[in-house]
Amino acid sequence: MEARRLLAGRLLLQGKGIGEVAREVGAAKSSVSRWNATLKKGGLKGLRAKKAPGMVPRLTAKQKERLVRILLRGPCKSGYHNDLWTCPRVAQVIERVFGVKYHPDHVWKILHQLGWTCQKPEQQAREKDDEAAQRWREQDWPRIKRGRARS
Repeated sequence: MEARRLLAGRLLLQGKGIGEVAREVGAAKSSVSRWNATLKKGGLKGLRAKKAPGMVPRLTAKQKERLVRILLRGPCKSGYHNDLWTCPRVAQVIERVFGVKYHPDHVWKILHQLGWTCQKPEQQAREKDDEAAQRWREQDWPRIKRGRARS
């Protein structure tokens, strides 16, 4: 889109008419007319694409890089009692380290931008006995499976 506006601007500066420029760049006459008005006010620079409007991010790129390093070290290194990052914890770390306060519900957007995804810790039984489970798979399961095949 920007390239088409700049081409139209150059053609208009060469003295070509609005209708002729519109046909040449494949745009509506109203658009070329608007571009012509912008050209007269700000020159070709005025026809360049503009940065998208919006709030300036409160964390800089360097701060986000540092946040990733902090997160990779783990929650225990940041003073938490278990190895589980939650949005409220990340929000606390951001506020403590960078002095920027985010609502915990917004933190997931920042984490998503950084390439992090929601993870749920795998639950394991406290009574889990790997050796007993292995014995069952090797001895009991084949016997049970054979018994089923006979019936």
